[in-house]
Amino acid sequence: MMGETALMRKLFAICTVVLAIVIVWYAAAIKMNAKWAYDQAARAKVELTTSELIKQTWAQERPVLPAPHQVVAELWDGTVGKKVTSKRSLIFHGWITLRATLLGFVIGTLLGIVLSVGIIHIRAMDMGVMPWAIASQTIPILAIAPMIIVVLNSIGIQGLIPKAIISAYLSFFPVLVGMVSGLRSPDHMQLDLLKTYNASKSDAFFKLRLPSSMPYLFTSMKVGIAASLVGTIVGELPTGAIRGLGARLLTGSYYGQTIQMWAALFAAAFLAAGLVALVGMAEKAILKRMGMAR
Repeated sequence: MMGETALMRKLFAICTVVLAIVIVWYAAAIKMNAKWAYDQAARAKVELTTSELIKQTWAQERPVLPAPHQVVAELWDGTVGKKVTSKRSLIFHGWITLRATLLGFVIGTLLGIVLSVGIIHIRAMDMGVMPWAIASQTIPILAIAPMIIVVLNSIGIQGLIPKAIISAYLSFFPVLVGMVSGLRSPDHMQLDLLKTYNASKSDAFFKLRLPSSMPYLFTSMKVGIAASLVGTIVGELPTGAIRGLGARLLTGSYYGQTIQMWAALFAAAFLAAGLVALVGMAEKAILKRMGMAR
């Protein structure tokens, strides 16, 4: 009963927040789309009533701010209303973006883990690599993404790989920081206890440091996979891509299709939420198997 009550309270809180956002969104749509409605009324030499104003601001073909129901309708049409193989299907474009995201996330995660292990065991890497890793994140991704794409295109590398590299660039840093913190989380008493058992450095790593780092790793991976998706979408923008969620944003911007842009943004948000949820499920399963979670 206590668990059900807590769940109901949580659902109520979520629904309340969502409802508040939707109400504010509808009100903002009226405010931001009113100018066009008034201009049309002035040209027709008619006066708009409040109900007519609301109706027109919520039903414009190219609004400044689409109403929530317009975005939902576009999402439904782009997922259920189109064949998966259609170039206008959000599932098709989402799959293109997802492939580069997963590849970049795997590359970034492996790079972050390898560098963190080196930083823990090699003082020179701790002094030299970590500052450079931090400095790399001060460079705006919008500035470096076109450079990466141009350089790779010049040597004949196109398509999936450049986007994956940009994705990995954003995802490796959270994993690096999280793993370094996790590998350093055992205290001196635990390390000294292993020394009294004559444990080697490899024993200390695999039996103490690595298990202790798992919660940190999965927490950083949740951040990393979301950042990876952002990197992929950013990588699709400067190439003039015709496939991927970034391409949907780009074409929507070119032709003033704001509803299409918002639908692509929400599709990316749902994709990110799904990926984070999958990492969370993996976290629960692995930590439970290790005896670190219920």
